[in-house]
Amino acid sequence: MNSGRLTNFLIPLLAVLLGVIAGSIVMVISGYDPIAGYSALLYGAFGDSYYIGETIRQMTPYILSGLAVAFAFRTGLFNIGVEGQLIVGWLAAVWVGVAFELPKFIHLPLAILAAALAGALWALIPGFLKARFKVHEVIVTIMMNYIALHVTNAIIRFVLSDKSYKSEEIHESASLRSEFLQSITDYSTLHYGIIIALIAAVIMWFLLEKTTKGYELRAVGFNQHASHYAGMNVSNNIVLAMVISGAFAGVAGAMEGLGTFANISVKAGFTGVGFDGIAVALLGGNNAFGIILSALLFGALKVGALEMPSSAGVPTELVDIVIALIIFFVASSYLIRLLLTRVKKEGK
Repeated sequence: MNSGRLTNFLIPLLAVLLGVIAGSIVMVISGYDPIAGYSALLYGAFGDSYYIGETIRQMTPYILSGLAVAFAFRTGLFNIGVEGQLIVGWLAAVWVGVAFELPKFIHLPLAILAAALAGALWALIPGFLKARFKVHEVIVTIMMNYIALHVTNAIIRFVLSDKSYKSEEIHESASLRSEFLQSITDYSTLHYGIIIALIAAVIMWFLLEKTTKGYELRAVGFNQHASHYAGMNVSNNIVLAMVISGAFAGVAGAMEGLGTFANISVKAGFTGVGFDGIAVALLGGNNAFGIILSALLFGALKVGALEMPSSAGVPTELVDIVIALIIFFVASSYLIRLLLTRVKKEGK
């Protein structure tokens, strides 16, 4: 393994380790045992088949939201709108799941496709504005998140339900739930979405690394001016990159709507999955395989943390601080990379 790859491998591990240490310090200062706290977290994530099933189920949307963020990163864009694209994808999937009664082999793919299309269309707007008018995608995608949240809530209340706060449950023919997966994980909420998420990771890897269009997208992200002089259509590639990124995010929403919850309800705030996708992508090095491992960590943190208050007596507020510290160091991994580079230069 060359030094560059070794550095890329060590940086995420060091970021997680620093986060764990910082969380331990906070627990000690607050009068709690960090060993008991982290033991409870590990047990809550991997302690038995039920917890393992919940962890894998939780990592499913994290993989897809991480892929959405990473795809945009790899093509020179910063898609902060994954959260909004996920929400509209969730809505579209449930809408199709409720509105039609079809054979499963038609209904389920149709609902997932609707989610991908909704996420892609939501991402098309900032992509077009970036390509046509040079409007920065970060500003537009942040605003689009709020529009997605409130428009979706209005549609749920006045279209998908009779002024209530939850849609009807989707038909079984559109469901990702699996009696087999639930039975082997002590009836957790694990569903077939994990297979779709893994396939999506392979698709991203293949598209970016093995196709001419993927090379073109990466080239535009690396240097737009050079790509233009090489004869590439920069504007079209910017729009296409955002559309593909949004499609991944929309499918992440479908995993929640068709698998975990089987409906959609009015939300007081954001789900957080789309925003966590930024940290998932950063920790995974914007690499499809790395994102899978990163999503596993975030899924374990999310599910395992639920065990810390009951088993270790750590208050919920402190659990949130510990998890936030780990995410902070993960998201700041580029600083760790800078420090390692500086140490390496001074050592020569």
